[in-house]
Amino acid sequence: MGSSLIDGLFVFMLAGFIGFEVIKRISPLLHTPLMSITNALDAIAVVGAIVLVGRHESRLSFILGILAVIAATSNIVGGFLITDRMLKMFKSSRPAKP
Repeated sequence: MGSSLIDGLFVFMLAGFIGFEVIKRISPLLHTPLMSITNALDAIAVVGAIVLVGRHESRLSFILGILAVIAATSNIVGGFLITDRMLKMFKSSRPAKP
């Protein structure tokens, strides 16, 4: 158990660093499509976290699963709110012609 936990934390840390470096180098024009893609990936994470919570193998996995569901869901909602706000900037403020 101890070795697999350390291996999992190591992979998580590396994924965090790599993700940060990839996102940092993206042009601001691509942020809206990137948010759409990350929302789709977070939906996959929510499904995986729900499966983890449903198995209820141990108390730690249950708590981590609940935290994963909360974090990924809040990320999805925030991503949709930000995408909606960015798309509103491109809409014309003039009234539409009939």
